[in-house]
Amino acid sequence: MTDVTQQTMQPGEARMGDYYALMKPRVMQLVVFTALVGLLAAPVAVHPFIAFVGILCIAVGAGASGALNMWWDADIDALMTRTQSRPVPAGRVQPGEALGIGLALSGFSVILLALATNLLAAGLLAFTIFFYAVVYSMWLKRTTPQNIVIGGAAGAFPPMVGWAVATGGIAPESLLMFALIFMWTPPHFWALALFVKSDYGNAKVPMLTETHGRRATRNHILGYTIALVPVALAIAFTEVGGPVYLAAALLLNGWFLSGALAIWRRDDAASEADSHATEKRVFKASLYYLFGHFGALLIEALLRNHGLGGW
Repeated sequence: MTDVTQQTMQPGEARMGDYYALMKPRVMQLVVFTALVGLLAAPVAVHPFIAFVGILCIAVGAGASGALNMWWDADIDALMTRTQSRPVPAGRVQPGEALGIGLALSGFSVILLALATNLLAAGLLAFTIFFYAVVYSMWLKRTTPQNIVIGGAAGAFPPMVGWAVATGGIAPESLLMFALIFMWTPPHFWALALFVKSDYGNAKVPMLTETHGRRATRNHILGYTIALVPVALAIAFTEVGGPVYLAAALLLNGWFLSGALAIWRRDDAASEADSHATEKRVFKASLYYLFGHFGALLIEALLRNHGLGGW
């Protein structure tokens, strides 16, 4: 914990909402949704109670990761406009509380998942928490502009965990769902980095915009989006895909690729002139992009359960 953080944090009374915010609920929602789709898309029936406990453990594990991240990142969160109102840098939750909550929730979620489902699912969840809290937060985030590229794996594991809850194994389909999120993460976060201005620079986080400049970031967004398209389309031709998913993937990838092209064509002057309107639009579109793909996979799973889905 740095002096800046100590100066920023003032004692305050934490409310229940602060402890909820500590677990990064928006990230948790995405984790729960993609894990649920991974579970339901698996070609086996899962008892509803086992499915409920599995998703609950994954949600708690995601919350644990968020708490550990906020504990470790309190110093740089205090320096960034986007994050300085979070519970720890704002002083509403003390760092020791965040650490204790994160460790307790980690242990609870992993042990309960092992007891309720299987060791592979629990092991994947434990590795996901470790990867986000240690590999990404403590190492990659502060040392390399590849932080988002490699660190994106943490957010890509949930559908694999959901699949493992259902099947006890790993399959090409779950690996492709992982790859979809993994390849989506860099353009999603780099679009954000283009319009948060100097936040990352102030906190000395080596985001690509700070180390290589905005033109290089725009090039990378386009390159990763182009590489993302075949990964997204490949899922359509697996056991979990089908015509509904293929139609959705074609539309969503055309939309997202056009957004990446629009960002690539921009320069800093144009971006500043309209308050980064294009970058903000593409960032929001990237959220719909991911939810759209997994929503289409969910529809395919529901149709398959009624003998209507797939090819």
